[in-house]
Amino acid sequence: LAAISARCERYIGTQGGGMDQAIAYLAKAGCAQFIEFHPELNATPIQLPAGVCFIVANSLAAKNKAASSDFNERVVECRLAARIIAKHMQFSNWRGMLRFVQLQEALHCTLGELEKLVLKWLPKDIYTREELCTRELEVGAEEFEREFLTVNTRHMTQFKLKQRALHVIQESLRVAKFREICERQHTNKPHYICNGVNGKSNGNGINDVTKHFTLLSQLMRQSHQSLKELYECSHTDLDRLIGLSDEAGVGARLTGAGWGGCVVACCDSLESSKQYIEMLKAQYFKLLPQELLERYGANDFDDVVFATFPGNGAEIFKLNCAAC
Repeated sequence: LAAISARCERYIGTQGGGMDQAIAYLAKAGCAQFIEFHPELNATPIQLPAGVCFIVANSLAAKNKAASSDFNERVVECRLAARIIAKHMQFSNWRGMLRFVQLQEALHCTLGELEKLVLKWLPKDIYTREELCTRELEVGAEEFEREFLTVNTRHMTQFKLKQRALHVIQESLRVAKFREICERQHTNKPHYICNGVNGKSNGNGINDVTKHFTLLSQLMRQSHQSLKELYECSHTDLDRLIGLSDEAGVGARLTGAGWGGCVVACCDSLESSKQYIEMLKAQYFKLLPQELLERYGANDFDDVVFATFPGNGAEIFKLNCAAC
């Protein structure tokens, strides 16, 4: 069902990857899900630190992704980056490679090693369509358009391959680190994360749970910075919310496709989330234009900024036909 739903979204012209659909069906209460799409869809529940609470804040900056080419442009740039690296690595099937996971599998390399290949083979900040056709891929203009471009990206003449590739690979590294931190905090093994021994205080009054949470928050901040600077899918209103979150010591990042929409933030308790929400209401939502104030202020903005906990996704109910 997740795969079918992901394919259906592409009928509106958005080349999405299926993450939203996967979590909608596969979510488990109290857990994050480590979702993999290769070689097939798989979700692994990851126990979050005790008490962790997520806050969703809608920037109210709206963008119709299906009516814009921005989303698909990033997909095009990532596919081009993967194809060019595959060509430089002289794989016999390089013309069939469009995804970084294909490269990683063929090279038997780590994400860190793949990151180095991006820097080696994609040194330029901007590539033109002409140099991609003639120098990098050795294809004609028609083949290039047919192979890589979608209906709403045929206008593209410049491509930021290095930046997009670095974001995708470094974001994967952050996801792996997030999972590692969550799994470590449920063991009693000392690790680089902790200065204390076996989960006990390090002598400064900061226990390992606090350290784990701090590291998770840092990863979320780094993620947004990369989305803003390398993937370039943020928005000034999203950045305002992130800036306020940083000032409050709360890790946050944009969520969804970007260019508007929501941020998701992580607090270490429901109590601290209440303080954070009140701060956002005072310093962001109550300063919105009058039209938005009238629309969302009547119920104190509770529809656009709220705390939440991971819940279950869709479930299958089997009816007892004899009782129907």
